[in-house]
Amino acid sequence: MPIGPGSTIGVIGGGQLARMMAIEARRAGYRIAILDPDPTGPAGQLADLRIEGAWDDVGPAQELARASDVVTIDTEHVPADLLEAVSAHAPVRPSAAVLRAVQDRRAQRRFLAENRLPQVRHALLSRPADLPAAVERVGFPALLKTSRGGYDGRGQVRVAAAEDLPKAWKEIGEAPAVLETFVPFAKEISVLLARTEAGEIRFHPIAENVHRHQILRTTSVPAEIPSELVARAEEIGRRIATALGHVGMMAVELFVTNDGELLVNEIAPRVHNSGHFTFGACATSQFEQHLRAICGLPLGETLLLRPAVMLNLLGDLWRPGPPDWTAVLRHPSAHLHLYGKKRPFPGRKMGHVLVLADTVEEARRTAETIAIDLEGLDESRREGPPGSGT
Repeated sequence: MPIGPGSTIGVIGGGQLARMMAIEARRAGYRIAILDPDPTGPAGQLADLRIEGAWDDVGPAQELARASDVVTIDTEHVPADLLEAVSAHAPVRPSAAVLRAVQDRRAQRRFLAENRLPQVRHALLSRPADLPAAVERVGFPALLKTSRGGYDGRGQVRVAAAEDLPKAWKEIGEAPAVLETFVPFAKEISVLLARTEAGEIRFHPIAENVHRHQILRTTSVPAEIPSELVARAEEIGRRIATALGHVGMMAVELFVTNDGELLVNEIAPRVHNSGHFTFGACATSQFEQHLRAICGLPLGETLLLRPAVMLNLLGDLWRPGPPDWTAVLRHPSAHLHLYGKKRPFPGRKMGHVLVLADTVEEARRTAETIAIDLEGLDESRREGPPGSGT
């Protein structure tokens, strides 16, 4: 039975992803309930009902579910056991089973291996005795990633050589981890798809991502890859979503290697930073599409209306004081999105700019100009175009 307008959508998590879901939900006539420990969080500012509580606190989560017709998440770090408890009171999409398969990096790697999906060479670490076998299996340099909780480069250590591995493992507290061969990739891309409970799947255009200091800096659409790679990437996304029985939006981040191979980097069973361009550049945003999927409604058209570049705005820009937003708004093709966060700090995602143009290259040039103006740096002092390096 479809969950129609007038119903209440509950979201565990109150960050910018939940905020943009709330914007699309309220436009379509839904009510929004938010569970968030931060009383001033981005989504709570727009919610019909805000419940203060931690993501791992079952009591407030059940209160949210009792007030909602369907429950979803804005982060995959919500404990799967909590979602299991919540599902007794309202449908939960994605399910606890999906989170169990992906929120632990070791489980995610096992899932990919079991389904014969391409991924980076890796080894799983749980105890000191695992280190010698990991050295044998994984080439160096490598990345050591904590099994749970890391994002935007947190919980990751680059390991230059085998003899550095014990020290790196101590740096992350000798916690369960995954050691991955460092991939000298040509591009990073995202497959953005939505899947309904009935198995309908629709893809947004493939996005091309560039990171700086391990945080997403820019997303360009359409990705500059051949159509054959687009088809292969979408098939990987389809297989993952179907094998998981996922319901809602999903992002699959992939490396394109120098010889044209595709390797899965990470799976995010939710709306995603690399899909922000859809909110303004596509006929249906990822946020509306997610709501359609979890409410059992037909999926929307995903047509790209114009080429686009999304530029993330980090808290570093606030260091000398609030930015001068005329640097963005003097460009008629640029659209400013601020998330309502009260405290900026370095590396924190405070907003983004969406630039539309007739070509990706034109949109990229405008985004580069905006970045230069906001950062207050001249060309000779900048590190490179937005997103250069990782």
